[in-house]
Amino acid sequence: MLSVLVADDHELVRMSLREVLEDHQDWLVCGEAATGLEAVQLAARLEPCVAILDLKMPDLGGLEATRRIRMVSPRTEILILTGVESSHLASDALLAGAHGLVHKGGSADEVVKAVEALQSHQVLLRPIPRSRESCRAQDPVGAPPRRLTPREVEIAQLLAKGHTNMAIGSLLGISAKTVETHRANILGKLELKSVVELVRYALRTQLIEP
Repeated sequence: MLSVLVADDHELVRMSLREVLEDHQDWLVCGEAATGLEAVQLAARLEPCVAILDLKMPDLGGLEATRRIRMVSPRTEILILTGVESSHLASDALLAGAHGLVHKGGSADEVVKAVEALQSHQVLLRPIPRSRESCRAQDPVGAPPRRLTPREVEIAQLLAKGHTNMAIGSLLGISAKTVETHRANILGKLELKSVVELVRYALRTQLIEP
């Protein structure tokens, strides 16, 4: 059963999302939040598989709520819904720790497809334009290649920020040897030869801030 937390300050939006999501076999909306702070509190208690967060909410916006949820429930995959189309939003969402970003002007089916992608641990960070072009059509400027898994993106960010294998392992609850394996996979997938090149790549693609 895939548990989903829905956070939006509009009750009708939450009701609509619940109806769409629970029409999918083996999906269950385990909680609803009207504010960003409430979303963080529910995520800490429920540890949902997926959290769907509106970008603009009272108390905490979607990006800050994402950061806090990543701390209290690190295994939760986060999908941000936005009515804003910005060239910087995808990279901002990635830096905050989100795994998906879709436009609120898209169809209900597009939200379902996004959740299915997160369920398969894919990273989808691109607002869906009003033409309803598929969010998988191309990579956004500032986002890493889709071939990196969410965990690899997370480790790539930490490596680029100068953390050691041991420090990353401690932060993520995995062994330093596992981090080393991820690092080798990341460098291989990005066709990079060293962490120095990874830092340059991360800055160029806005995976990390200067």
